Amino acid sequence: MIIPVRCFTCGKVIGSKWDTYLDLLQADYSEGDALDALGLVRYCCRRMLMTHVDLIEKLLNYNSLEKTEPNILFPWMI
Repeated sequence: MIIPVRCFTCGKVIGSKWDTYLDLLQADYSEGDALDALGLVRYCCRRMLMTHVDLIEKLLNYNSLEKTEPNILFPWMI
């Protein structure tokens, strides 16, 4: 879903490192080198970034409120 703000195991703040991590991967860094460059040395924190699946964009496709008109949902508001 959304990248967690803190590591579940040790509590280190990792949420701010997600965008930088993706930028490093786009710049042809390996996953290990990108995590080293971010200063993530604990395997629990490394796991948090490596195994995260970003589903928020896919979930927004199923938002039913944007696809219906307000008059259909709330006819008394006409």
